[in-house]
Amino acid sequence: MIRSGTPVITSVEDLRVLAKRRVPRMFYDYADSGSWTESTYRANSDDFERIKFRQRVAVNLENRTLESMMAGQKVAMPVALAPTGLTGMQHADGEILAARAAEKFGVPFTLSTMSICSIEDIAAHTRQPFWFQLYVMRDRGFIRQLIERARIARCSALVLTLDLQVPGQRHKDIRNGLSAPPRLTLPNLLNMMTKPRWCHGMLGTSRRNLGNILGHASGVSDTASLAHWAARQFDPTLCWADIEWIKQQWGGTLIIKGILDAEDARLAVQHGADAVIVSNHGGRQLDGAPSSIAALPAIVEAVGEQVEVHMDGGIRSGQDVIKALALGAKGVYLGRAFLYGLGAMGEAGVSQCLEIIRKELDLTMAFCGVTDVQKVNSGILLPGTFG
Repeated sequence: MIRSGTPVITSVEDLRVLAKRRVPRMFYDYADSGSWTESTYRANSDDFERIKFRQRVAVNLENRTLESMMAGQKVAMPVALAPTGLTGMQHADGEILAARAAEKFGVPFTLSTMSICSIEDIAAHTRQPFWFQLYVMRDRGFIRQLIERARIARCSALVLTLDLQVPGQRHKDIRNGLSAPPRLTLPNLLNMMTKPRWCHGMLGTSRRNLGNILGHASGVSDTASLAHWAARQFDPTLCWADIEWIKQQWGGTLIIKGILDAEDARLAVQHGADAVIVSNHGGRQLDGAPSSIAALPAIVEAVGEQVEVHMDGGIRSGQDVIKALALGAKGVYLGRAFLYGLGAMGEAGVSQCLEIIRKELDLTMAFCGVTDVQKVNSGILLPGTFG
């Protein structure tokens, strides 16, 4: 629907449609795709649809609150922005804009190692601590440097991703010739020319490369050396002993991301995790793995009394958020949802995404007869539709 030339946004889906119009194909597809047949990517959303609510009535619904805690931090609602690579290619200075929107809203922002804007860029444009996501590279000296830069930037949690030792086969990225950093092929350049809003923004910024790596990693001084470095640095030898070493180097709150198995969740706790994120990397790694929401209950049962269990994957609405909370998650992460907002309308789009999620979460909680989000449990769900 269009009113006075401005799209009327009522849902995250509206933001997705607008982002698809405004973001170059190679970057939109990078965000909105999975690996192989994309079965796990689809399951992340489809499995939420099967879970049904118990509607309750005649409950005093005044004074509702969504305030909660995630990883020891007070949040306006139990939602964080997930670490997403190449965010600054969805919209110029994308990580800065998303971090500002999250800060204003009162939820955590997580910066990816593979971001366009650097750790220092985010620190310079925000007042509150943010979280930093770490990939383990072969160059351990660079890892130590990243951790120290995150500490200097006042990051309050380190999110360690374990499920990208080897990359998944993502057919859309292969067809689009996407790489890190992105290569500008003729088809991609021609498609960019059809996105004038995006082009205007990118011409107005100097941030177009992997800001945490270029000029920081040893021997990486230009785009060519950066591409060579990125292609060979993800460490396939990563093991649990490395997690202990990273915990020692960091010394603060450590959140381990990429857990789909209860045994791995127990190992994460044994090796220093303060929280774990149930995640299949948005369906971008092992196609055929379970959806995050399907894997969540067993992991909550295994470690939920010892550490916080968070989850990501398939969150497109406030109803998805409350379903995850009902199944034991203490917080969830928005990835594609906030990227749609960013690609559609920049910082304002991220803010609108968060407001949509907040409203949907609040209303659904009310219909289920609950006034405090911290008291949400499986009792709000219809038996037989979950677990």
